[in-house]
Amino acid sequence: MICIDGEVIHGKKIGRALGFPTANMSLQGYEDIARGVYRSEVDIDGVKYRAMSNVGIRPSVGGKELLLETHVIDFSGDLYGKRLRICLLEKLRDEKRFASIGDLKEQLLRDYNSIISNE
Repeated sequence: MICIDGEVIHGKKIGRALGFPTANMSLQGYEDIARGVYRSEVDIDGVKYRAMSNVGIRPSVGGKELLLETHVIDFSGDLYGKRLRICLLEKLRDEKRFASIGDLKEQLLRDYNSIISNE
């Protein structure tokens, strides 16, 4: 298990448009973490939430900077500027470039369903 502590930064809001809003964090100092999608857990103000995280550059949407993007399951609220602890519990798959945004959205839904069905 790898835990990352950091401040939530603004992104391009692509996850939100796909139905999976994310809390984004810089991975400066954590560059050696394997890229991919993870089952994760987030501590927000002392409450633990299930989550789905991506470590990578987001090749399907033209990303270039290494980021940690985390969709917090069963949470709604503003996390910008908040310090979070995100623990990567299990790698589900490698990061990959999808042929279309539709294909990416379908895969995110499969990833999400995998996480919620195994808890």
